[in-house]
Amino acid sequence: MARARISYERGELDERLLHDAPMEQFALWMQAAVDAELPEPNAMMLATVGLEGTPSARMVLLRGFDAGGFRFFTNYESAKGCELAANERAALVFYWPELERQVRVTGSVEKLPREESAAYFATRPRGHQLGAWASRQSGVVGSREELELAMRQAGERFPDHVPLPPHWGGYRVMPETVEFWQGRPDRLHDRIRYRRQGPAWVRERLAP
Repeated sequence: MARARISYERGELDERLLHDAPMEQFALWMQAAVDAELPEPNAMMLATVGLEGTPSARMVLLRGFDAGGFRFFTNYESAKGCELAANERAALVFYWPELERQVRVTGSVEKLPREESAAYFATRPRGHQLGAWASRQSGVVGSREELELAMRQAGERFPDHVPLPPHWGGYRVMPETVEFWQGRPDRLHDRIRYRRQGPAWVRERLAP
């Protein structure tokens, strides 16, 4: 492992060619990841911090973004939901190794309006909808059979329409910093950070 080396040579970042707004630049990179047919280009690492100060990270899926931020959905009573209730700040990381690119985000977090969560929930496959009712996410489960029983019971409870659970919905990460990383030879990587300053964005290059 210590001898593993990769020479990054696929691209570069020129400040003169970047968008003034980070979300417009992110849209270009996300589209490039989609066009490259990467597996789950919308996968992102979500890091949160609980009351005890211990950081926690996991992979989730980005379900939309705009000038206001990055959206994802989960169980509000899960570990990440409880941590966000205690500390409404988070970090995201997108990593596309095939493109030698990474995006890091930090910012505050807010819950999405209930109607927006309901609209997204209605688009989920039925099995995913039932799973949101069956799983006490992050809770201890006695066995796989117990989980499968809860799933069957959810299906019996909702034979037709599956409503949005009260404990399930969306969040928006509102970025305060967005850093774009492009791998370069000799570890002299390009790092361009957008930093919010009032209503505007300041753009700055960071040492690799």
